[in-house]
Amino acid sequence: MPEVRASDGVRIRYDDVGQGDTPLLFIPAWCSGRDVFRTLVPRCAERHRVLCVDLRGHGDSERGTGDFDSGTVLDDLLAVLKASGARRVVPVCIATAGYWAVDLHREWGPRRVPHLVLLDWLVTEPPAAFASLLRGLMSERWGRARDELLETWAHGVEHPDVLRTLRVDMREVPEEMWARAAREITASQARHGTPLRALAGLSPAPTTLHLYAQPDTREYLEEQVAFSATHPWFHVMKLPSVSHLPSLEVPDLVAAGIDALVSGQRTTLRTGPHVGSDSQD
Repeated sequence: MPEVRASDGVRIRYDDVGQGDTPLLFIPAWCSGRDVFRTLVPRCAERHRVLCVDLRGHGDSERGTGDFDSGTVLDDLLAVLKASGARRVVPVCIATAGYWAVDLHREWGPRRVPHLVLLDWLVTEPPAAFASLLRGLMSERWGRARDELLETWAHGVEHPDVLRTLRVDMREVPEEMWARAAREITASQARHGTPLRALAGLSPAPTTLHLYAQPDTREYLEEQVAFSATHPWFHVMKLPSVSHLPSLEVPDLVAAGIDALVSGQRTTLRTGPHVGSDSQD
């Protein structure tokens, strides 16, 4: 497995498979490892070079000593890209890992980060319940808050890989990391605003595709469709899936969406906002 030493000597490990001039950089969210992409990587590697990272303190990457924050993780990602020799990259991010994609675009610019792929990110104003769960993760009731969050993501799910990730793998993540995740997500929200606002602040904005399952409400889809009407670089597809981890549940559809974005099949993407338009509250 390839690895790179971060500026503080911590080993960051990643997969490097497939071929292509513009690799896909798969970035998992806090408290999950690169295994969340394990069924998506081989599909995408058939047509693209794929770099799939374990964040520091997750999976096979080292944690190091002392605390770290989102800025540290961004530096780690930049170190991976430098070691890989990549000159351009397309970040593929689960949920709040999208904030690192925004920061990568600001760091490298639109020529080197031409597209973004977002998977199941809460891109509009988060409900009060989500903010409450983040506060809970930073308190003595962190275990209850973690379980409530994971069960929200697992609601209605039958896929065994998704359930194992949510109910086994992520429950093994220690309290310290969950508290750090909540702190850093809260800080990113305060710094960037909603994801849609953060994306709109990029100039010029990259062509962006949001593939999601949750929340499954008409209002959430319609708000994104309205945003895409005034920001034509943004595309949204409501997936025929139920979980927070479409990379595991429907990898063929996610891979097809990525191919459509990277190859410039705009007509295909523009059908996306209507997928799932019959969703009910």
